[in-house]
Amino acid sequence: MSSADAVAREADWLTAFNPADGLPALHASQGGPFDVIQAYLPRTPQQRRTQLYVIRQRLHEVRTANVRRMARHHLQLRIVWPASSPSGAVEPAQQALDEAIELVLLRVGGLMLDKTHGGRFLSVAEDPAEVIVDFADPAESMAARADLLCTVSYTADDAEING
Repeated sequence: MSSADAVAREADWLTAFNPADGLPALHASQGGPFDVIQAYLPRTPQQRRTQLYVIRQRLHEVRTANVRRMARHHLQLRIVWPASSPSGAVEPAQQALDEAIELVLLRVGGLMLDKTHGGRFLSVAEDPAEVIVDFADPAESMAARADLLCTVSYTADDAEING
């Protein structure tokens, strides 16, 4: 594991699906709400697709002891949700985004008593023990792109290393 692959590890967790573990699928190919789940923002996002991009806002190296340090990744999920429907109403799209966010929160929360995202991290969303969802003003985001936008922010800690 390297701090350089943290974004890819988290994207892998979000696309992984095992029906036996009780966590929801997020990718559409597995019955989830997102057509695209990937590490990093592309130069040109796809149009009219439900999208979730994992980016790193900050890398904070925490000194845990005289010779021990730990990488704390401040991760952000950027979600793009089309605001159109066959009827032309945008209320169903807003409700569908809320439902998708609920699934994302369950997936980020991880398994009962295992906050490592399948061993990919030491812990996720534990220090601080919070996940923050920020919704863009729908009137502004729909006018600019015909999409609803939101972000989900949390931290992921890597195992301590000597250094």
